[in-house]
Amino acid sequence: MKSTLSRFIPLIRFSEISSVDFFDKVRPYKPIIPHHIYEEVMEFYMKDTLPKTTTLPPRCGQFQIESKIIKPRLALVIANWIDKKDGKTARNKSSLKYRFDLIFRSSRDGINAFTNYIGQAKYLVLVKDQSSKIYGGYSPIGFRPYGGGCCQWHSTSDSFIFLFENDRDINNMKISRVTNYSYAILENYNQGFNFGSTFYMNGQNVYLQYQGYYDANAINSNTNTNFVPKEIELFNVVSS
Repeated sequence: MKSTLSRFIPLIRFSEISSVDFFDKVRPYKPIIPHHIYEEVMEFYMKDTLPKTTTLPPRCGQFQIESKIIKPRLALVIANWIDKKDGKTARNKSSLKYRFDLIFRSSRDGINAFTNYIGQAKYLVLVKDQSSKIYGGYSPIGFRPYGGGCCQWHSTSDSFIFLFENDRDINNMKISRVTNYSYAILENYNQGFNFGSTFYMNGQNVYLQYQGYYDANAINSNTNTNFVPKEIELFNVVSS
């Protein structure tokens, strides 16, 4: 049996099998599973570390995201955060309630065109820096460049910003939820997006400056920097 199945075992999407089914239905066949695959799968169930050699593209009809910045698994984490759930419960793909529709990509549309694509909608912003760290934010009320002077604040209790160490990070990911709702989203005539003056875009640069309007997890008081992004993507968040 081991010889017969050796070609097919690497094609199994173990990360889509529940821990209960794995224990009851797969574990008894441990002797025929290559040792490195079994160890990776066990690490996935015990530590939620994504397997490296048995991760396959989603099947037709499963959740996908048209992104050059993150993988579908991280999009599922973000979807859970929108529902105010623990991001690591994203293993249950059948519970997904959102679709992320790409409307802007800086490498395709030109970074200066960002403001042409924003308005009053539910948005997900993704930003990759030169070291491949990924910053992002979710605004349920959109972004609107302010045309009546300097700036204007907008209130929401549901916005958040986050940090992934890379496009497969599910161990060191960090989320900061808005704490001062009155200063959640800022409209500014020369800024593309602005999460509480904590995470924002000004011209062609992205800024990280802790202001205390979001909790000090993803971006804290030790953070004060700006950079030219490697890539920016903007998505409409649509309820399925």
